[in-house]
Formats: sequence, structure tokens, C-alpha cells
Amino acid sequence: MQQFDLIIVGGGLAGASLAAALRESRLRIALVEGQAPSRPQGWDARIYAISPANADFLARIGAWEHLDRQRMAPISAMEVHGDQGGRLNFSAYETGVGELGWILESSLMACELWEGIKRQANVTRFCPARPAALEIRHDAALLTLEDGQLLSGRLLVGADGRDSWVRRQAGLEAITTPYNEKGLVANFATEKPHRGIAWQWFRDDGVLAYLPLPGQRMSIVWSTPDAHADALCALPPEALAEQVAAAGQHVLGRLETITPAAAFPLRLIRVPRTVSPRLALVGDAGHGIHPLSGHGINLGFQDARVLAEMLGAAGPWQDIGEERFLQRYQRARREETVLMQTTTDTLRRLFRASPPGLAPLRNLGLTLTNNLGPMKSVLVRYALGAL
Repeated sequence: MQQFDLIIVGGGLAGASLAAALRESRLRIALVEGQAPSRPQGWDARIYAISPANADFLARIGAWEHLDRQRMAPISAMEVHGDQGGRLNFSAYETGVGELGWILESSLMACELWEGIKRQANVTRFCPARPAALEIRHDAALLTLEDGQLLSGRLLVGADGRDSWVRRQAGLEAITTPYNEKGLVANFATEKPHRGIAWQWFRDDGVLAYLPLPGQRMSIVWSTPDAHADALCALPPEALAEQVAAAGQHVLGRLETITPAAAFPLRLIRVPRTVSPRLALVGDAGHGIHPLSGHGINLGFQDARVLAEMLGAAGPWQDIGEERFLQRYQRARREETVLMQTTTDTLRRLFRASPPGLAPLRNLGLTLTNNLGPMKSVLVRYALGAL
């Protein structure tokens, strides 16, 4: 049996950032991951919008400064369009920040975090490795791997995604609401420069976002009903580019597809309890939200930050796997998680609903918010994690 203070199951962005945030701690950490991240040829179609608050977090754990700036694009402004003329726009300048966020490839961040962890003296990586059995005892969590290795830890953290094996084994309930939609992602070369602007359209067929990439390139996330997403994925590259350009009102002119389209199912996942004795959940294992806000990954990073701060500050006499200790983490993360889930779900339902008279009201709401300067500034800064 190999003994550790902390076992992290899942070496994705939330799990890897948690380990990286504890690089100077006294904790002995085991990180279990099925497959090490790798970089694709060309551009990665899966991208993330990183908030200023999380850029600061990633800088503090030593990852941000090593990222290739030639593969990242700052967001200088954003324009949100309703389905009947409503509009909300804001800029980094009027919000009082250097940029509203950064767009970068998922694999770029994943590989950098992984490389940093490989240099950590207090982390033992088990990769490729998969969990086979979990036993929770009063003083330890025992994890058996598929190859027969047995790991013991005072605390086990599930960072293994929305279909979390750890969550199921621990018996923590997940309330899942399918949206019957998929998030379509692809990258394009653009005829016109994007000038660092991100666009979002609430349309009859879902929510379409244009997100800036370096140079005259951009990425899309189109949250749309399953059948429409499948039809878009089946289009030849030229036809897909034409559909995306038309849906985005040709704001960037003619488009050229530079990565194949891919789609993933969308669902709301609420996990009422994210801790139990000897166990905690971070990232998508503990919550799932609609991608229209772009904040799913930011919630995961903040989970990692809060839990790492608690673990790093714990004295040697404290039991980091005790449920009373872990409930502090659950309380600290519940408000933001519930707020983001409720906000994104409500917006999605509001713009998908079609009762007579609702469309003018919801579009008027966007426009009124746009014209109320102080209210808009507070709203935007909270969404950015800048407060």
C-alpha cells in the first residue's frame, strides 16, 4: 500500500490546477489520470474563456507565464444580441480592466499544467491508470487501481469530470437535466479582423458565440438542438463556414473552416453535496452549467483555488479528510456555483421560450441593462471575477 495525504482522481484542468496550487505544501499527493494531455496538429477546436481572476490564479501557481502568447487572444469587448433587436455591449476599457478575459485552447492549458506537475517533488503521477474500487474508512480513503496498486490517502478528491466515477462510488447524488442540445465547436479563418471582440447571438436555433483567436481566426460555440447540431457537423467545410457566417450576420465577412466541427451533449448537473467524509469534488464532477456564459472552467479553477488554500493553511494536527473541515469548502463554493447555474439556465430558458409578448420584453431587458451604466459595470465585473 502506498500512502499519501491527498489523492486526486482526474488530471484535467481542475485536478491538475489543484495539484499545482499545492506545489509548495508539505502534502504528499497522488494524481491518477487515464491519459496524459497532448497537443493536436494545428488548432484545437475546444477552447476556453479564462477570466481575469483565474488568469491571476494560474499566474500564482506558476502556469500562466509559461503559456505561448502566440496561441492566446485577449477579449477587449463583447457584444450580446437578442433575437429581436435587444443588445448589450461592454468593453474592457469601460469596465476598468485590462481585458475581459483570454481565449485559449484547452490542450494548451492542459499540457502546461501537466508539464509543471511533472516537476513537482511532492506529486506522484499514476498515468496511465484508472480506478477500480474505492473504500472509505474512518481514517483514510483507499483507492484500488485497475493494475492492482493500492493507494491510501487522508483525503480523496474527485476531479474526473461530469460523469465522475468518484461521485458515483461515493454515493453523492447528481441531479441531471438534459438540455437536448449540443455544443458545436469549430475554428475559422476570417475575412475581417475581429479586433478582440467576442460576439454572442441568442437565436431561434440556440446561442451562437464568436470568440477571438490570434490573428484573423476565431472559434465558435453554438449551443443548438441535437438534430441541428448533427446536421451542422455533417456539412462539408465550405457549407459549414457559410452557415456560421450567415448566423453571425457576416460581422467577420467570409469564413474558412480550419478545424473539423465537433459537438458534445449539454446538460445541467446539480450536486447538492460535494463533500463527504474523506472525499471532495472539484470542477465538472461537482457541477455542470450551460456554456452560454463561458464560465464552466472558471468555476472549476475557483474550486481548486479555494480547496488548495484550505489544505495549504491546515496545520499538521488537522484532519484534512474530516467532513467538518471539508464542509467549509462546500459552503465557500456553493453560492457562486448556484448563482452561475441559475443565471445561465434562466437565460437559456428565457430565450428558448416562445409565449406571445415575451420576445419584446426580454430584448427590452437587454437594452435597458445596456443603458444603465453602473448596473452594467457591476454585473460585468462580477461575471469576470474582477470584484
